[in-house]
Parts: sequence; structure tokens; C-alpha cells
Amino acid sequence: MQMLRELCQSQTTLRDEDIRVLEDLADKLQIFSDLYQADMFIDCLTADRSSALVVAEASPRTAKSLYKGSVVGQLATAINEPAVMYCLTTGKPVIGSRGVSQEQVVMRQSVTPICNAQGETIGTLITEQDISKQVEQERSVELLRETTEHLSETLMQFAEPEMPISSLLHEGMILFDYQGNISYANRRAHELLASIGYPQPEKGESVERIFSWLLSPESFVRSGGFIQKELSRGKTFLLLKAVSVARKPDDRGGIVLLRDISDIREKEKQLMIKSAVIKEIHHRVKNNLQTISSLLRLQMRRSQSQEIEKVYRESINRINSIAIIHEYLAQDGLELIDFKDILTKISKIIVSSMRRSEQSIQVTITGESVCLPSSKATSFALIVTELIQNCMIHGFRDRQEGTITVSLVPKDDFVSLSVTDNGVGMDDTEQLLKKGHLGLKIVDTLVKEDLEGTIHFRNTGNGTEVTILYPLHKGDEQDDTAENYGG
Repeated sequence: MQMLRELCQSQTTLRDEDIRVLEDLADKLQIFSDLYQADMFIDCLTADRSSALVVAEASPRTAKSLYKGSVVGQLATAINEPAVMYCLTTGKPVIGSRGVSQEQVVMRQSVTPICNAQGETIGTLITEQDISKQVEQERSVELLRETTEHLSETLMQFAEPEMPISSLLHEGMILFDYQGNISYANRRAHELLASIGYPQPEKGESVERIFSWLLSPESFVRSGGFIQKELSRGKTFLLLKAVSVARKPDDRGGIVLLRDISDIREKEKQLMIKSAVIKEIHHRVKNNLQTISSLLRLQMRRSQSQEIEKVYRESINRINSIAIIHEYLAQDGLELIDFKDILTKISKIIVSSMRRSEQSIQVTITGESVCLPSSKATSFALIVTELIQNCMIHGFRDRQEGTITVSLVPKDDFVSLSVTDNGVGMDDTEQLLKKGHLGLKIVDTLVKEDLEGTIHFRNTGNGTEVTILYPLHKGDEQDDTAENYGG
């Protein structure tokens, strides 16, 4: 308890009554850890609100711990522990998030806010449990389900003709013997073949004649015993699948399945039309945005005021960032966007438009490819635009050289976007927001209202790091550990 109090007093802004609430919970932490067979921790925000500080821990005596040593006193940033920082900042629990521990063990993490008597979040209760056995069981169940489905399909395909179920199938079924003569055809097969003008599959007829020699012995030999073709007439489309069960090259015995896929083809056609229309809309929006950008650029060149020119340039960058999103959508027509590609384009445009002739500013894009919905990608594009502009305007205002690193990382149920520079460092962000700093206000509004995420600032000692946490899944489920611990 003494270490918890010392850590809270030296590295956080918690009041004495808040620390007593944490001490009360820490006193019971070992009982909870043994009961849930999980590692449990208490984390608090540091005084500068840039990191989470581990102030208490308990390892289970009823199960194997996920950690070899103590982590009390260690710091966790928004990039390393997104769920913890999200909970500390918003007061919302993150339940059932899956991840991998330092020992490469699959674990289930739940982060719950700890509140004081006034309902303020003063810390988080973290539960981390080894679920490697559960994950293995889930894989086994999934494998068993797939095996059962394949077995069922096989049995249905080779069902005896005399069974009543064959006449209830949505697919047309035709069986033929080793001589290639039809031995059975259900009612659905007659209907489907009639719909495209093919001869009726009467018993004793040659299956080769019915399908215009499509199912000849040579065809089966060339295709390895399995033939799949699409037959059509007008707006009717049939999918034919034929399997040979012959034991000799000259034999043909097997089964033919026919399925009506007209609805699928019609939907595909409609989707292609809609996709073309959507692409055209995005293309026109992109062109309109570029026209507006060009008009603003012309107006900017007529201005004699550096301050007005700065406002114009920032506005042009914002418009160009949105135009890049629409250009991507116009090309691919997809609702999901690989945002790492977008980051490269946005950063190059902003730096080239804002750096002075004598400046050398390098931008590095790191992390992984993350696919985002188009609506969220637009918000991310504007956020990155503002943060890089801030680096150029404030971080490198008196410097000739500099580096900006933009990192995009999916971790657990979050996407973290961080922009780091090696500039002069950032002033108190809360004061800048109160003073009406437009760029930060735009970022703050987009993160909290559109992304429902959190924003975290950290002075690295050699510049500034800004991290955005975007929750991919907002679980509403509750379990026994999800209740707030109140004082």
C-alpha cells in the first residue's frame, strides 16, 4: 500500500481521498485475482495525462500468471495499451478485448473504470486472463462444424433416387450410368432445362446428347472428373456441376446438379450499375473539390497578408485531403479504404505545400495496412492534415530540418494513429484549445464526436507525439467484472 500511495502522490494529480479508494480496492485485489484466475492491475493517469501508471498488481495463486516479473511503476502509452488509455480518458469500460501478452500467450483483457464518490474516473481495474485453451477449443469446434457440413453435402449429392427428399431439392439432379445414359432425373431438373430450351432428361436418354456433348468422356478426362459450366438463355442462368464416379477412362457414371442463379446474376448486374454510378459521383465530387481548391489558390496569390495566406493554405490542404478520399473511391468504388496508402499521399501534399524553400522536412509512414469505412476515413484524413500542419507551423517554425513519423497500428479492438515530430515541442494543449486554436479544435471535435475515440498528447523530450485511439468495436455486454468500483 505504501508504494501505491507514493506512486500516486509523486506521479499523478489524485487527491488523498481518491488514493484511499484505490488503496481499499488494492487491499482486495489478491482475492479477486485468485477468484477469477487472472492477473489484475490498477492503473492511473500520470500528471501530464500522457500515459497510464501501474500502481498495484496481483498475480493469481490459482492459475499461471501471464507475467514473469512485477510491472508496478511502469508506464503504458496510448499506443501500447489503447484500451486502458481509452477507459481512463472516457470512463467507458472495454470488456472482452482479445490480445497477446508479453509471453505470446492469447489473453482476454477487460478494463473497468474505478470511480470516486463524485463519479469521476480515478483509475482502471484491469483483468487479464489466459484463454489459449478456450481459443484452441473454438478452433476444434469450427473444424468439426465444417467437417459435418461437408459430410452432409456429400450425402445429399449422392442420395438414392428413390428417396422422397430428391424431389424437394432446389437443385435439379440427374444421375447417369457408366454408359452415359440417364437413370434418374428429378422434377426440378426437367423444369430448369425447359427454362433454357434444352431437351427433357428422359430415362435412357444419353446425357451427352442432352447437354450437346458437354459431358462427353473426353470432357471428363480433360477436367479431371469434375465439370462446371454456366448455361443461359435470355435472363435465365443455370449453373451446371457434373461429377464423374467412373473407375475406368471409358466409363462415365456420375451425377449432374443444376442450380438457377438468375437472381444472383441480376443482382450482380445491378451492383455493377450502382458501383459505376457511385464511382462517377465520387469522381465529380473530387473534381469539384479540386476546382474549389484551385479558386482558393488563385485568391491566395492575390493576398498581401501572410496571415490570410496561411489561412488559405490550411483550407486548401483540408479540401485536398477530402479530395484524395473521393479520388480513391472513384477508382475502386469500395466502401472500405486502405488508409495507409492515403497517409502517404496526404503527408506529401501538406509538407510540400507548407515547407519553406530552405527547409528539409522528411515524412515517414510506418505501421500496417488498415481498412476503414469511407466516412471514418474522411475524418482520419482531416485529423492527419491538421496534425501535420501543426508540425509544420509550430514544431518546425524555427528549424531548417525535421522529421515527421506517422504510424497506423491496429491493436486489440482499437486503431491507433500517431503523429510524432522532432520539433520544438507543444505547449499546454488544454490552454491552446481554450484560446481557440482552430486546428486542435477540429481534431478534438472529429475524434470525440465522429470517431467516438480519444486523443492523447505527449512531449517526448525531443518533440511531440499525438495519438488518436479509434475503437473498432464498442461492446455493450456486461459481466461480473464490468461494474464500476465506487468509493
